[in-house]
Amino acid sequence: MIVAVIPARGGSKGIPKKNIIDFCGKPLIAWSILQSKNSELIDEVYVSSDDDEIIDISSSYGAKVIHRPGELATDFSTSEESLLHTVSIIEKKVDIDLIVFLQATSPLREKKDIGEAITEFRIQKVDSLFSAARLEDFFIWEKTSKGLKSMNYDYKNRTRRQDTGKQYVENGSIYIFKPFILKKYNNRLGGRIGIYEMELWKTREIDSIEDKELCEWYFNKKILKSMGNHDTP
Repeated sequence: MIVAVIPARGGSKGIPKKNIIDFCGKPLIAWSILQSKNSELIDEVYVSSDDDEIIDISSSYGAKVIHRPGELATDFSTSEESLLHTVSIIEKKVDIDLIVFLQATSPLREKKDIGEAITEFRIQKVDSLFSAARLEDFFIWEKTSKGLKSMNYDYKNRTRRQDTGKQYVENGSIYIFKPFILKKYNNRLGGRIGIYEMELWKTREIDSIEDKELCEWYFNKKILKSMGNHDTP
């Protein structure tokens, strides 16, 4: 069985109730639920939350809900802690082959993306996979205690951008892994790791009001505009 898991805690300092703010006419988390439910390769969709309002909204959009203990929903809690708790409960009822972890705050996915990511997982014969965008026009620097350091190129021997090797940035949209990876490494990634490449504009996620406005523009322009039915992204 392939299950989608969407962790969504109630607390959020940047944007209050971020996971359920209105986003293109629906609560933000609803889009990740609908994207999962409309993927032919996803068998069940679960939302893990400590918040009653998130739980009610998630249920109304067809997700199965798992109540997360408050100690796993603090500002210091990790997604892995939530995933381990969720998977332990699901496995009491069904056998899980693959877990598809989606972040509600990364809604810029097309209907095809989840299914294609799962297909790539199988083709690449990996144990875990993350979605990413290729960085073709970025020279990255890091501030260190010794000053600035060029990270993905040597500024002393500057090359043409087109000659830079293939480099990717995780976009936080889709993670796929076998259950044993999460349990063994306490990490969504481990073993043989694969990648599913998405367009760079899908890298945007919502952490501020400005992010929300930009993501809504992309969602309306790139996703909803091409659809006849807004309930099936």
